Amino acid sequence: MNIARRFGSRINNDVLTGNFVIEKFENSVAKQGKKAMLIFEDRVYSWEFMNEQANRVANIVMQWGLKHGDVVALFVENSPEFVWLLLGLQKLGIGAALINYHIRAKPLLHSIRVSEAKALILGPEDILLHAIDEIRDGLDIPVYVSGRPGDSTPQGYHSWSDLMLHSQPAQISKAVRAGLGLFHPCIYIYTSGTTGLPKPAIISQAKGIGYTMFLQFSELSTDDIVYTITPLYHSAAILALFSVIDMGATMLLRRKFSATHYFEDIRRHKATMTQYIGELCRYLIHTPKQPHEDEHNLRVAIGNGLRMDIWEEFQQRFKIPKIVEFYGATEGTSASINVCGKVGACGRLSPFMSMLDPVKKFIVRYDPNTEAPYRNKEGRCELCKIDEAGILIAAIPPTYSGAFYKGGKEINEKKMIRNAFVDGDAFFNFGDLLYVDKDYFLYFKDRVGDTFRWKGENVSTNEVANILTNLSFIQDANVYGVTIPDTDGRAGMAALLLKENFKMDPSHLQQIYNHCQENLPSYARPIFIRIIPEMPLTTTHKQKKTEYVKQGFDPNIISDPLFVITPEEKTYTPLTLHNLSQFMSRARL
Repeated sequence: MNIARRFGSRINNDVLTGNFVIEKFENSVAKQGKKAMLIFEDRVYSWEFMNEQANRVANIVMQWGLKHGDVVALFVENSPEFVWLLLGLQKLGIGAALINYHIRAKPLLHSIRVSEAKALILGPEDILLHAIDEIRDGLDIPVYVSGRPGDSTPQGYHSWSDLMLHSQPAQISKAVRAGLGLFHPCIYIYTSGTTGLPKPAIISQAKGIGYTMFLQFSELSTDDIVYTITPLYHSAAILALFSVIDMGATMLLRRKFSATHYFEDIRRHKATMTQYIGELCRYLIHTPKQPHEDEHNLRVAIGNGLRMDIWEEFQQRFKIPKIVEFYGATEGTSASINVCGKVGACGRLSPFMSMLDPVKKFIVRYDPNTEAPYRNKEGRCELCKIDEAGILIAAIPPTYSGAFYKGGKEINEKKMIRNAFVDGDAFFNFGDLLYVDKDYFLYFKDRVGDTFRWKGENVSTNEVANILTNLSFIQDANVYGVTIPDTDGRAGMAALLLKENFKMDPSHLQQIYNHCQENLPSYARPIFIRIIPEMPLTTTHKQKKTEYVKQGFDPNIISDPLFVITPEEKTYTPLTLHNLSQFMSRARL
């Protein structure tokens, strides 16, 4: 509580004085320019060098005539370039739309368009250029490609590398940011939702300040080296980056997660803090034991989604002194954090702490029929009892402009709970089920609604269904997540209604496989297919999912034809009682 109060005071002071993320970065540069800010692929990048590169970016973009509140989209993999691009835009008060580099086709085009970006900058990887090539006709903004000189840049694109080569590292005057306000966008981070397409969550300059304090709950210091392996388009990695910027610490960044090299990296670079998401912890405990895996300088691991069933095994096997688990939502108005080391908990929600919390949080009863908070006869929400799972809601602080996402009023209203306890009140709906125990420790229970989490990513059921129904022989698709024993998250499953009188054969299963490979990121591709005779609907014509989720993929209780993805054969193959055990033995999908 003392930690929260201390940093709450700092946040308030920074908000009042306009001490935004970029000011914090430039302060750290001034204090320790020669110190390492970033370690990437065994190269060290000083604060001074990162500042020079960010200045080059800013001096280029300054010529584009953009204003505060405008946005540039970044389609860049984890790299130092991602960081200095982001910082260069911040020097001008320009927002950055952080595009998920795993998405393709319509979701990719939508992500860029909805941000209203004035330009798009690509990383040097060929795969990124190919992804944009597929949608280039739908973009009416300039596209800049890194890593290619002008004479090898494809027609219709501009060479970002040439611009950087000729740009000067002259410091940008703070006067350029005069007029930059709390509600101007710092970054957009994309989330999946009920619209079926990624939505840009607004991280305003004010919220960005809050992000810079996140790792302070683990007592981050200037001497810490923070290991980050999640994509920088994720809020988890941005929380780490902004915290490092605030404290002047060092980030050890990896291009992508590797369970094999995870502790090798930590040991070699003497990392003192690591970031995790729960699914990655399970991958780590399933790796073969190595002779020196527990010989490291880690003092804390901080993250979210670490399941209770593997928490102690993860901590004990790798000898991690402290685990700090948190819960939140990118677009949310608040978060909770467990600094006590209570196994399985993601925070604490006691009556005393609630009194002191400037952003009040409540767990209210959930109606599974409406997938929304339960309303009593008076139309009010009701608080859950101890050990009763319900929906977490949080008050909306004055630092919010009234929008969680960039877009229309409708998508923002879907996250609001109004008139919950009295007329006129308003809360943010996290859309997840949580509960508190007798000691008021807070625990995550499950996700509700139209998204589920798999491979560390949120999967939109509507997006997957829309892709599947593009196939001529599929009438309708009901997509949901099912649990696989000893596996984190929920694996995608699609109940398919075929066109009338259509007969499925192996070639059509292969078509489904190829179609998903081409149009969906790996984490969103259905693991299981179920062929159903009719689509069950509610009275309001919404698809029923509850019973399907309960039945999972069990051939013992499902008489419909079942199929499972089989990557080695590049198709879906029948799942039966005879081969179920074989599938379960290799279910580390």
